Amino acid sequence: MKGAVAAGHPDTVGAALRMYALGGNAFDAALAALAAACVVEPVLTSLAGGGFLLARRPGEDPRLYDFFVQTPRRRRPGDDSEFYPVLADFGTAQQEFHIGAGSIATPGTVRGLIHCHARLGSLPLREIVAPAIEYARQGVAINPLQAYIFSIVAPIYRATPEAEALYGGEALRGTDTPFHQPQLADTLAWLGEEGDAPFYDGELAARLVALSDAHGGHLQADDLSGFRVIERRPLIHRYRGYEVATNPPPSSGGTLINYALSMLDAQPPCAAGFGSLAHLRTLAHVMTLTNVARRDGILARSQRHRELMAAYRDAVAGHPVNTRGTTHISAIDAAGNLASLTLSNGEGSGRLLPGTGIMLNNMLGEEDLNPDGFNRWPCDVRVSSMMAPTLAEDSRHLIAIGSGGSNRLRTAILQTLSNLIDFGMSPEDAVNAPRIHFERARLDIEPGFEAATIDGLAADYPQHHLWSSHNLFFGGTHTVCWDGKAFSGAGDPRRGGVFASA
Repeated sequence: MKGAVAAGHPDTVGAALRMYALGGNAFDAALAALAAACVVEPVLTSLAGGGFLLARRPGEDPRLYDFFVQTPRRRRPGDDSEFYPVLADFGTAQQEFHIGAGSIATPGTVRGLIHCHARLGSLPLREIVAPAIEYARQGVAINPLQAYIFSIVAPIYRATPEAEALYGGEALRGTDTPFHQPQLADTLAWLGEEGDAPFYDGELAARLVALSDAHGGHLQADDLSGFRVIERRPLIHRYRGYEVATNPPPSSGGTLINYALSMLDAQPPCAAGFGSLAHLRTLAHVMTLTNVARRDGILARSQRHRELMAAYRDAVAGHPVNTRGTTHISAIDAAGNLASLTLSNGEGSGRLLPGTGIMLNNMLGEEDLNPDGFNRWPCDVRVSSMMAPTLAEDSRHLIAIGSGGSNRLRTAILQTLSNLIDFGMSPEDAVNAPRIHFERARLDIEPGFEAATIDGLAADYPQHHLWSSHNLFFGGTHTVCWDGKAFSGAGDPRRGGVFASA
């Protein structure tokens, strides 16, 4: 056995497996999956988005590589910026997103790919991007999940003539006809030979600046040339004998998971059994207190909790928060290398980087990033994120886990970790088990719990919603485990997940 991977699309996983077949490590696999996801999961991620890699080599401390987006160094006046709302249709509800050239933050994914490859990879860069180039050139069928996601955000992918020309056919219709992206294939091949220089200092950077100038964007040349990957020490928490590492401030999701685990320490949920009313009450109570601590700074119980949340608020202060859609990749190899990688492009800005096939992000269009009103974000700061790539290990087990899912990803990761550690579930059972999520005074409940338990929760939480089926609303915790003898894992079916080993 060489390694294993879990991700949100069969071709994303296939790219990672090809790296193992070439003798690559878990980091090669994760980075090949990153490039592939930009082709086959195009609404969820892009080469013009951003993300985080949490990596751990055997015998070394884990390291967090932050290549999330940065706010531009200067703001154009609002009336001179292309920035406008569109409505996304979720079927049961609609949500307003903001797009246009004025919504584009400084991208980090290309620099993150190249930086992490230099630090951690073992295969040539051209091998890392080769599967993605093949997918883009030969075409990929749009699977039902990707077609559904496209249908939700169709107004964004038809917002400009260039976007309509690329995505208005097979992609948005969700047909069996392969979706070809020849310009993206050429761009990936260029980056595979030249690294990130074209994107941040060369021809592609010049095209992005020209687009920004012409269409009311904020980005200028020094935004791109000055972008750096930031290496951070992750947050570490000891939980039931496991060392759990996750994304540190200024991002927020990892801190909130850490805080929730620290509260579960004092009230083990396993005593009453998974899915019992006592178990779910404990989870809901922890979620409630975490939300209160995040919002108001009202802290629970201990000096440790107070110090943790005070440090969180200090670190996040001045960093606007992004909570938008994401995809995730987990990989472990037989040498004990661990990679947890989470990526996002927001929903896309509707603007393509000319001649590249790359949809540019709309990270500046998030409401949470603009609490004082749109176009008032702080300049030249790393954007905070709810994304929380996570690793856990004890003396015998290694776990790589993470999730997409906006604000829900932190409760999805918390519950899946608890299922693995507290209840001893297999990864498949831990991922597939029903979940709850509490936010803004409402408790959302997946089906699968006993009727009496649901009745008890409903009495405790009058504002609640019982879903009719498992749903991508509750995240997608793609998970890989290794016990030194065999790999196990699960791709979360809520988000098209696939697990495979080589």
